[in-house]
Amino acid sequence: MADDYRGVVGAFPYAFGASDSRLFRSYVVLGGLLTVAVSLLFIAAVIGAIASTTGGRGGSLTLSRSFVAVVGLFVVVPLVAPVLFVARRHRRREPDDPADGRYDAALAAAGYLFVVALYVGLVISVPPGQQTTPTGALAPLIDALFALPQLAGVGPPLVAAVGILLVHRLLR
Repeated sequence: MADDYRGVVGAFPYAFGASDSRLFRSYVVLGGLLTVAVSLLFIAAVIGAIASTTGGRGGSLTLSRSFVAVVGLFVVVPLVAPVLFVARRHRRREPDDPADGRYDAALAAAGYLFVVALYVGLVISVPPGQQTTPTGALAPLIDALFALPQLAGVGPPLVAAVGILLVHRLLR
């Protein structure tokens, strides 16, 4: 097929062109940019972890290096999943089968919810020494998020990632 995509990178332009949903197309752009930015941050973090532990003998130092890479995967995979799901669905669709824009829009909404949940998780996990006094209309919400234990920051992105899978399973 001439319009097939080749791997993850090719899925982004393919899904952008195949979908009629404006919401999904906007997610392809934002999700692509965020994926590149997050990937670069985690690559820099892995390089930093390797550089700071080069004199060590392994053991827990090797585990910390691997942990940074695994966390990066757990962030990047849900960012690209809506794009990959939609690209796969459009690629496998019969030419005379009408496109279902509801599926594309729902996955885009789930993707945007993951981005928001990722931000909420980051706010929750801010160390107490780096927290500033929030101002504005969202100050009570930020204070409530700061009051949660840092480990709770894993919850919102995890729930949103499961939500992406559920949307895909329910609407396919």
